[in-house]
Amino acid sequence: MTISLPHIYSGKVRDMYDAGDNQLLLVTSDRLSAFDVVMNETVPDKGRVLMAMSTFWFDHLAHVAPNHVVSTDVADFPEGAQDPSLAGRSVLVRKAEMLSVECIVRGYITGSAWKQYQADGTMHGTTMPTGLLEASQLPEPVFTPSTKAEDGEHDINITFAEAESLIGTDLANQARDLCLGLYTEGAQRAADRGIIVADTKFELGIVDGQLVVADEMLTSDSSRFWDVNTWSPGTTPPSFDKQPVRDFLETLDWDKSPPPPTLPAEVIDSTRARYIEGYERITGLNFADWPGQAQS
Repeated sequence: MTISLPHIYSGKVRDMYDAGDNQLLLVTSDRLSAFDVVMNETVPDKGRVLMAMSTFWFDHLAHVAPNHVVSTDVADFPEGAQDPSLAGRSVLVRKAEMLSVECIVRGYITGSAWKQYQADGTMHGTTMPTGLLEASQLPEPVFTPSTKAEDGEHDINITFAEAESLIGTDLANQARDLCLGLYTEGAQRAADRGIIVADTKFELGIVDGQLVVADEMLTSDSSRFWDVNTWSPGTTPPSFDKQPVRDFLETLDWDKSPPPPTLPAEVIDSTRARYIEGYERITGLNFADWPGQAQS
């Protein structure tokens, strides 16, 4: 794809460009990372699935929280970003002053929260009920912030009080309430379709003095989606994401540092299928109808 806009940043998955007029162009690639290492192979259509999912949620939950989206139509992009291959994987957004904390909501205890609970019975500094099992549903969804890691580092779970000290009490309260509202409605939508949203991460920022949702929303990369039929407290069910890649890598004698091992074609194919299945089940839409075509 050809983009003749000033390049600002490239992350593990997304590329960011200056679109002028206080706007950015975000492009979601098919790159895939596992254990914080970017694989050599890409997963065809992964970027389009993530963009399709975010676009669905930005629209579906617009009554809960405003967002930074201007347009996903290439025809609305600046002259330097009219490449048809950008269709379905790119979005024009308003620039936002991003909050310096990760805004995570957990409905089930898993991942780093489960590890912390095992160690000291707490979750982000809050004492939790005894007897919880891995993947147990929490009594109610909990806002659990973390730091934003620099490249090569890991996010660190923090208490709500620590989040208040970083971004201020009023903003921390706004962020918590907004994220809990988004999670509650999003999780109910997914549950109606047989999918559990175990946890999810929101990126929030300020645009024209207003708190908005930015980057992505309730995607397979920012959330843990489980099939309700495979969920059983005490074990962690497979997710609708890069689970096949993680499962394969765990069978290897690999120290989880670069360079990454080669991914077999069947692992890539099954990963693509998992992403698409998650999108179609939650949204009720046919991925084949989403704009664009496979790009690596």
